[in-house]
Amino acid sequence: MEGRMTSQVTCQVTGYDYHPVKYALSWILWPVLFIGCMAITAYGFSLDMPIIFFNLAYMFLIVSLFLLEKWMPHERAWLNPDGQNIASILHTVSSKGTVQGLLIFGGTIGLLGLFDNPTHGIWPNDWPMWAQVCLGVVAAEFGLYWAHRLGHVTAFVWRFHAVHHSVTKLWFLNTGRFHFVDSLMSIVIGMLILVVLGAPLDVMKWLSAVTAFIGMLTHCNVEMRFGWINYVFNTPALHRWHHSKDLKEGNRNYGENVMIWDHVFGSFYNANYRPPTDIGMKDYMPRAFGKQIIWPFLPVSAKQRLEPDYEPLPFIKEDI
Repeated sequence: MEGRMTSQVTCQVTGYDYHPVKYALSWILWPVLFIGCMAITAYGFSLDMPIIFFNLAYMFLIVSLFLLEKWMPHERAWLNPDGQNIASILHTVSSKGTVQGLLIFGGTIGLLGLFDNPTHGIWPNDWPMWAQVCLGVVAAEFGLYWAHRLGHVTAFVWRFHAVHHSVTKLWFLNTGRFHFVDSLMSIVIGMLILVVLGAPLDVMKWLSAVTAFIGMLTHCNVEMRFGWINYVFNTPALHRWHHSKDLKEGNRNYGENVMIWDHVFGSFYNANYRPPTDIGMKDYMPRAFGKQIIWPFLPVSAKQRLEPDYEPLPFIKEDI
């Protein structure tokens, strides 16, 4: 009897009862999953098959998060369907397809040769690859940070970025829910920094892998704890604040992968209370994928004809 009672003991954490095993796992899941995916990808690089092994790692991460979200969710309310699965998947396909198309176009006209044989810039090619990747992540993050921040403080760019913030729950499936124009702007700005610095193509490949893994982890609905990791990497804990409807919380934590530029520019936010469950935005967003794609391009009159319930709101930004 005593053994059965011990196995059912739970601990009280942030207002929810968790089994001790789940509590222990919540501290190690993020680093274990991230390091595991990076190790699989590194093995692929050693075999000169990085794309194949990256996709294996990405599928491993998807399956792991799908199961973990069912078993130990951060918000049980987010397990309920929101009717946006198809739209989120189609946005992922369109945004990733745009990026892939850009890379193919760049290869066709020879732009990717700038990475293959860099003859300009100040890139430290004699550094070990792990150090070059770390530098590449931090350098590209500067562009990704400002592209993201502009999406929140500039009315025109917000039109596109609003597609991502229209979600009312966070889970692994809406990781890639971005308007293709939003994705294109971010990728171009991040890539240009590495081109100017003269980074090799392998650094870009590693940056793409890091961004994919951290992006998936950032949006997952799994109960995790992070400690000091919050101050270095973008985590689900930080990103839940970023999706708050309260702009004092939401217009923070712009980092895609690492938080260095949020610390530098004063936009880092990590309060000591639980992030809101009711996330999203106050702006109107149609529910159909096709309408979401054309929505940022339409004038107010066309939006009102397309969606009679639409009421325009003034653009508001919270100054930091």
